[in-house]
Amino acid sequence: MTQRLVVGITGATGALYGVGLLARARALGLQTHLVATPAGVLSAHHELGLDRRALEALADQSHAPGDIGAPLASGSFDAAAMIVAPCSMRTLAAVAHGLSDNLLTRVADVMLKERRRLVLMVRETPFNLAHLRNMTAATEMGAIVFPPLPAFYHRPGSIDEMVADTVERVLALVQVPGASPRPWSGLGRGAA
Repeated sequence: MTQRLVVGITGATGALYGVGLLARARALGLQTHLVATPAGVLSAHHELGLDRRALEALADQSHAPGDIGAPLASGSFDAAAMIVAPCSMRTLAAVAHGLSDNLLTRVADVMLKERRRLVLMVRETPFNLAHLRNMTAATEMGAIVFPPLPAFYHRPGSIDEMVADTVERVLALVQVPGASPRPWSGLGRGAA
């Protein structure tokens, strides 16, 4: 059976991460399921020029956030992981407090209750105390909080290269076969 990956896209900046995840997951042979909130679609349109139809075409299957009866709303839907990229503070708060008020937050709740991988690529800066407490609560429940902070030690030459590096790291974190993040090779001999 093909491994399934759920990708959530919410209204925070950084739709490029969700789009990059969908493209790379498809290249690795995963079956992708997209849940994009209305604010997520708005961000994808503003940042990337994609409308809902173009965004949904990047996934094998797309699900409306209001479709709380979709198959992936149940623990019987065997998804290997869910990555919310980007994850707004509103979505983080809903996950941290178990508010399954739409399909995206319901699937996140299912991932936690089934002890499956849930990665929240939170996008906000600076963090206020509510953000930090919600990240702590989500982590205590089993989620992985993964702000998409780029690594500069590889000396990336473009935004696309930084995004691709982060996408590989996240896919490796959820144990996707074939994910190949660039490892740190050290400073080398004689570095000061």
